[in-house]
Amino acid sequence: MQQTKDVVIRFSGDSGDGMQLTGTLFSDTSALGGNSIATFPDYPAEIRAPQGTMAGVSGFQVHIGSEKVLTSGDYCDLLVAMNAVALRANRKWLKKGATVIVDADSLTEAAVKRAGFQTLDPFEELGIADYNIIRAPISSMTKEALAQTGLDTKAANKCKNMFALGICYCLYDMPLEHTENYLRRKFAKKPAVAEANLLALKAGYNYAANTHIFTTTYQVPAAELPKGTYRTIAGNQATAWGLIAASEKSGRPLFCGSYPITPATAILEELAKRKDLGVKTLQVEDEIAGICTAIGASFAGNMAVTTTSGPGLSLKSEALGLAVMTELPLVVVDVQRGGPSTGLPTKTEQADLYQALWGRNGECPLVVMSACTPSGCFDAAFMAAKIAMEHMTPVILLSDGYIANGSEAWRIPSMNDYPEIKPPVVTERPEGGFLPYVRDPERLARSWALPGSPGCEHRLGGLEKQDCIGCLSHDPQNHQRMVELRAEKVARVANYIPEQEVYGDSTGGDLLVVGWGGTYGQLRTAVDAMRAEGKSVSHCHFSYINPLPKGTEGIFSKFKQIVVCELNMGQFANYLRMNFPHIDFQQYNKVQGLPFTVVELTDHFDTLLTRA
Repeated sequence: MQQTKDVVIRFSGDSGDGMQLTGTLFSDTSALGGNSIATFPDYPAEIRAPQGTMAGVSGFQVHIGSEKVLTSGDYCDLLVAMNAVALRANRKWLKKGATVIVDADSLTEAAVKRAGFQTLDPFEELGIADYNIIRAPISSMTKEALAQTGLDTKAANKCKNMFALGICYCLYDMPLEHTENYLRRKFAKKPAVAEANLLALKAGYNYAANTHIFTTTYQVPAAELPKGTYRTIAGNQATAWGLIAASEKSGRPLFCGSYPITPATAILEELAKRKDLGVKTLQVEDEIAGICTAIGASFAGNMAVTTTSGPGLSLKSEALGLAVMTELPLVVVDVQRGGPSTGLPTKTEQADLYQALWGRNGECPLVVMSACTPSGCFDAAFMAAKIAMEHMTPVILLSDGYIANGSEAWRIPSMNDYPEIKPPVVTERPEGGFLPYVRDPERLARSWALPGSPGCEHRLGGLEKQDCIGCLSHDPQNHQRMVELRAEKVARVANYIPEQEVYGDSTGGDLLVVGWGGTYGQLRTAVDAMRAEGKSVSHCHFSYINPLPKGTEGIFSKFKQIVVCELNMGQFANYLRMNFPHIDFQQYNKVQGLPFTVVELTDHFDTLLTRA
């Protein structure tokens, strides 16, 4: 038994091989054992690609550690490949000398050729013959273990992922208890299926233990995390829960009108489970209906939300203009994916920033925020809802596929630690009469008059309104004033958000790494690695994009070089150039549907430091 501070495991196979479930169960067991975790589910874009082809490879990567881990890892220590094509697809993610567990039964001549190999020795062809290769007869041994259950061959074969999981538990000295309990709950109404999976799990563990296929087994000690109650949480789930928390704090019922779209659908699904908390959800026929029902719900006094991804945000743009004109609170969650058009629907990207900032007709400002980590989606969603309701404005919250589908250990917070949300709701006629566009002098937010409130009747719609009174107006000077007021209202949000912070050298230094959104983990890990080497590198990460937080320019002015890193062609870098034209911003961009690796970041930062 050998202790190690962290390890990266990648499960891979065909869609239908259960790799997502296998990875999730391994992650949950690690978290329950006290490890810090970060995961990266890697789905294929096709719903059911032909088996044994590159298009159908599904993967799940998990990084577990005895210290806080911020990324799912660059390269894996262990690859579990359920077939030849999974082996080929993941060769590039193997660390030198990594352990590879492959289902030997799947390496038939036909399967190897179908995977694109030119020879019948995939290990030699991939240049990994000297790695720690474990050729385990997973399929045949699973069938043998289940021979007495009465399951047919097809049903028995579905349990092979549990056999592989058992092998991994043996390798990393992990208990089976959590997975056993899960299987009993999952298949409570199908005890034969539960028993089959339990048998396969134990058979895999015993196979590894009794045949000594590993010369060394490993143990990752528990991480020293702050005291509290922890659970694993995915970004989409955290987003949904953050919205529910904001609803509770504001006293406004939560309504979500959405159309399912990858990778945002899980937010709608999670909210739909919480009727017990007063959440109302409506799955509508298209993206336009989704946002329009949400605007209607907002007018009726609900905390209104609509969820989408890039193509859906495009369709919502006209109605977003309506929300800006009516000055109603609305949260639009955009879980970004690869584009344009249908693009890479199951892969991550950060290329919707321009659309979020400016993708509407006319002068149409709104607040733009971003979530940075899976668990951080909770706080981001809470704050997006708070800003929307207290400032009477639409807010776009940008997430992305990497953090939305990824998960990490999350310390469950106390709601006492979260601020109250005080929307400017009016339910009765104020003294002197109700005027719908009279504004709070500090926030410039108008009142939120609920329908049916006596003496608070007012007109609402997409045509320009007369200042204060709210009647239709085509007066040129009035339009100028209303446009300026709406822009100033968004700008004043900067008075109610935290000042921008810098991690590292607050007094300045050689290099400032700037990022936003879901690149946080990779950037912070890279900066930590370079600072450990004594290099003058700091990190500035943005959760608030429009308006930018106070203190931003002061931070930028202290550094010799600034590099903006993002998963697009430079959208945030250009936005910063517009706001600070006197500052030189360099770029480091990636548009591959994949997150940054820490290795490529540190290599680039070293190049910048050398060039300075």
